[in-house]
Amino acid sequence: MTMGNPSTLRKRTGSTTPVTTSKANGAENNDTPHGKQSPSSLPSPSPSPSADYKSGTNWVHGGGIEANPYLFVLIVVSPFLSLLLAHLTSAEMVELRPDLPWRATHPLTEMVPACLSDVPACVSSVLSAGASVTPTLDGARLVLYFMAVALVLERALPGRVDYGPETATGHVPRYVDNGVAHCFAYSALFFLGSNLGPCGEAEEQLIPAIGNVIAGTGACDAYHPFNFGVLYDLFPSGLAFLNIFGIVFCVFLMFKGIYFPSTQDNGSSGSWVKDYLWGTELYPRVFGLDLKRFINCRFSMTFWQLAGFSFCYRSYVLHGNVMDWGLFFAALSQYLYLVKFFFWEMGYMRSIDIIVDRAGYEIQWGCLVWVPAVYTFHSRFTVQNTSGLSFPTALAMFALSMAGVLLNYAADRERDVFRSSNGRCLVWGAEPRYITAKYTIVDRETGKASQKTSLLLASGFWGMARHFQYFFELTAAYSWCILANPVKNGVLVMFYAVFLTFLLVDRAKRDTEKCRLKYGKYYEEYCDLVPYKIVPGIF
Repeated sequence: MTMGNPSTLRKRTGSTTPVTTSKANGAENNDTPHGKQSPSSLPSPSPSPSADYKSGTNWVHGGGIEANPYLFVLIVVSPFLSLLLAHLTSAEMVELRPDLPWRATHPLTEMVPACLSDVPACVSSVLSAGASVTPTLDGARLVLYFMAVALVLERALPGRVDYGPETATGHVPRYVDNGVAHCFAYSALFFLGSNLGPCGEAEEQLIPAIGNVIAGTGACDAYHPFNFGVLYDLFPSGLAFLNIFGIVFCVFLMFKGIYFPSTQDNGSSGSWVKDYLWGTELYPRVFGLDLKRFINCRFSMTFWQLAGFSFCYRSYVLHGNVMDWGLFFAALSQYLYLVKFFFWEMGYMRSIDIIVDRAGYEIQWGCLVWVPAVYTFHSRFTVQNTSGLSFPTALAMFALSMAGVLLNYAADRERDVFRSSNGRCLVWGAEPRYITAKYTIVDRETGKASQKTSLLLASGFWGMARHFQYFFELTAAYSWCILANPVKNGVLVMFYAVFLTFLLVDRAKRDTEKCRLKYGKYYEEYCDLVPYKIVPGIF
């Protein structure tokens, strides 16, 4: 691709040097209207992708992570693997431990050799372990109650109206920005409703003074508090229910996107498999509820945020009221990381998960099941297998994790300020460098093409690498896993950090492909300015 004129690089004051328009894929034939197919014309996915399908993919014609063979294999086995991970960290696993010839804390020296010595028995044991994790009524109730509270807060809490980026079809998603209120309100409700709250037994209450006040009102006579460790106690059965719910929910999303889409950013690829995995709709809504934000943020991130302290409480009680400092500081750091997430939630609504990946199995099942199963695995593991870390050592790793969290937020915040000010700001005390990139959107109903402009920041964190914020996120992730003490508990506790590494590398690659399709030569100029993807000078 021919490189653009260097004069398109601008300081904050911005030049008005003309630049050549670059058409985005999906809008090459601007003189030809893109007809919107009706549900009746789509009784089943067409055998091959159409131009109409491409115009609704928001500049990502290759689909999602199923294009990566390694991640695709992981997708295939993920439902069973999530159950296996739940079993491995459960109380039931501890009961079986005396009868097993290996320990989960020694996967390389005991688990693998034992499996290789008798492969048929190993396969049978693994299948039996995964199949033993089944849904229960209590597990289903936990999940449904958790979602119901999130739904009430989503609808009831006030917030200013904000918008996501415009899609290739001209749709601009609208949101009520109440994520921070949701974060603190849900945390307060979870605490107050538990046995640590004012309705718990007097000796269990964390703040007895509140309990004394509430007791005088008689409000607790009609309410029985749940145990604060419930997210650990019912995790296996709750996850089994979520597994089934998530698979069925994604079938619903697939057909909704084909026959009852909420926006024009929809369509079938021609393959049932791809439609199910990647999805058929970018912004599905039901009765005004944005399903992607509700599942990804209000359920998934909230569960992750509260799970750490719930696991920590269960460990504390299980081990004779002795605090595991590794687990405690991991729970605290992850909680603060997710507070940061909800402060930045509107930034997430402009990320690749939302503006590129459709609402299919990869994202929605992933947030419903994979995030609880994998992102909390290292913390769940240390409930039964304590980290054994001293207070000073755990505190040092906590400090490292918080450095990653804060720098990750600083990078995201830097870009958000740049975008909201339209480049009229200082970055690291100087006027920012950026590319003024043009792209084209097309209304699928009228075929009318419109040219738009974006500013691509090439200063500060964003001048060091195109996704330098991922490095800070990985710093936090590896710190959390190390707080589970892999020296004592084995390499399995590093699973989340290793998985996240592969995920973010793939995400950076897909984001590059999407931006090249969207911005053309302007993105090539940007890559010349910022050649590294994640780690400056290395990758």
